[in-house]
Order: sequence, then structure tokens, then C-alpha cells
Amino acid sequence: MDGEKRMLLRYLHAQRAAVLAILEGLGEPALTTPLLPSGWTPLGMVEHLGYAERYWFQEIVTGTAGLLAWPDDDHAPLTTPRSPDVVFAFYREQCRRSDEIFAATPLATPPAGRHPGPPEEEVADLRGVVLHMIEETARHAGQLDVVRELLDGRTGLGPR
Repeated sequence: MDGEKRMLLRYLHAQRAAVLAILEGLGEPALTTPLLPSGWTPLGMVEHLGYAERYWFQEIVTGTAGLLAWPDDDHAPLTTPRSPDVVFAFYREQCRRSDEIFAATPLATPPAGRHPGPPEEEVADLRGVVLHMIEETARHAGQLDVVRELLDGRTGLGPR
């Protein structure tokens, strides 16, 4: 793996690790209770990030994704009826699959799938996909950081 790929993967891994560190130690009530008026839950956000990993690396980069164990529309957006164990396992598995695809694909490879609408122009190749995932994961890690502070006052969790 070349230097640019290693650097991009290091940033993506850091953001993923931040998501997990921010939520570490929270029980199911804290993970499944919405704290903001928009109604999302921390666990729902983790599931969303798992779907994003699956979508961008599997559906967009490779053009195909395996079947899900559940229907993806069985709940309100950014919430989930699934247990923390199931959701965290799903997220970790999608990240693992993303890493495999990333390792096997040159950065300049155009996506096999097509994303309708923005940020289509940003994802002309694998480089754009990984930059988009770094951005999306970081954005949601920041939201989770705020929710964690509201829950128990803890801040600054994670590797960065």
C-alpha cells in the first residue's frame, strides 16, 4: 500500500475509532434514547454509519453488496430496533469489508456503481469515496461527542 493510501486509511480508522470510543461504556438506555429534537439515537447513528460504509464501499466502489440480515427500512431514520451487540457487530463488519475493498482497489479506480446526486462529482474514484467517508464519519463522531457530553459530561473521548 502506497503512502497516500496508508495516510487516508489512517484518518478513516481514527474517525471510526473515535465513534466507538465516544460510545464506549454506555448502556442500552443511553444508546437508544434520543437527546436532540431531531430524534436520532446514538445506536441509530452507529447503524447509519454501518450502512454508509456498506453503501459507499460495496455498492458504489464495487457495484454490489450482499443481502442484509434485516430490512433497512424497518425503523425511523437514525434509530434502530436492534440491540447494541448486533449494531456494533454490523458496523465493525462493514468497516472490515470496506478495508478489504480499499486495500484491493487502486485510488484512481472509478466506481462501478453510481451515486445519484451530490456528492457524485466528489466520488469520481476510490480516493473521493474514502475522503467522503472520512468526512461523514468525522461529522457524525462530532454529533456523538455532543450527545455523550449531554449524557454524562464526558468529553475528549477517542484517539484524536
